[in-house]
Amino acid sequence: MAKQSTARSSASAAAPQYHIPVLLAETLAALAIRPDGVYVDCTMGGAGHSKGILAQLGPTGRLVAFDQDADAAANMPADPRVLFVPENFRHLQRFLRLHGLAAVDGILADLGVSSHQFDEAERGFSYRFDAALDMRMDRRQPVTAASILNQYDTVRLQQILSAYGEVTNARTLAAALVAARQQRPFASIADLLQVLEPLAKGNPHRYYAQVFQALRIEVNDELGALKEWLQQLSSVLKPGGRVAVITFHSLEDRLVKTWFRDGAFEVAADPLYGHRHQSPFRLVNKKPIEAGADELKRNERSRSARLRVAELLHK
Repeated sequence: MAKQSTARSSASAAAPQYHIPVLLAETLAALAIRPDGVYVDCTMGGAGHSKGILAQLGPTGRLVAFDQDADAAANMPADPRVLFVPENFRHLQRFLRLHGLAAVDGILADLGVSSHQFDEAERGFSYRFDAALDMRMDRRQPVTAASILNQYDTVRLQQILSAYGEVTNARTLAAALVAARQQRPFASIADLLQVLEPLAKGNPHRYYAQVFQALRIEVNDELGALKEWLQQLSSVLKPGGRVAVITFHSLEDRLVKTWFRDGAFEVAADPLYGHRHQSPFRLVNKKPIEAGADELKRNERSRSARLRVAELLHK
């Protein structure tokens, strides 16, 4: 079993607040909200950003709020201007069309894991607690962290640990995970920490966080969903509409930055004309907006937040 100091009982999992929205004022300002506009919060969570948008909308304005986590539904504002969609934002265009919304004025996505998800022990997102190896944001989906650890071969485990968690000894760890499950299948966070502890490089807490990030991204197909969502933006935004994205790690931020700048994830250079692909977006802020000193004092989790904003020039 893992050390008690590392994996704690779920009795300490209670969180005083579902989630503190990061970069709230900056995001609302960047969206340039029109009182009669239609806006989409693609990751409603604790509804902090949603409530901020609603406060600036008039009686004819509308907000569409997406969230795949069933727990978030309880946070939906009791407001007739809100439409809640309990789905992953990768289905953005499909559900907007289903509800008769051909184009919207602004879109927001806060890609971070909510404080609620981290602090609810049974969700399995944090190594601070001992619980089942779950990590699903949408608990209707079949893939869990345990199924990945018990079913992926060494090569595939190494790939996700390296690519999604930047784990320095990914090959060694992948081999150790496969060897450990032959003795006993992975079921709990304590099972995983028992393998991680003797292999941790540098700061053990950072190492655990990298491994958990890699597993979480794979369980929820986070980068695949982000790519699909980015590719739909120009189809669902009105010209002049804005999209604001808050990222929390370099993998997400790189995808968002590249898509806004180039309108593609990979752009081949033409030897005569250079990059010939033109993005339909204008960068509102060339550098990402980060939390100020006051916010950093109030909310430590805002430290890694990066806000990028783009405006659609044409379809």
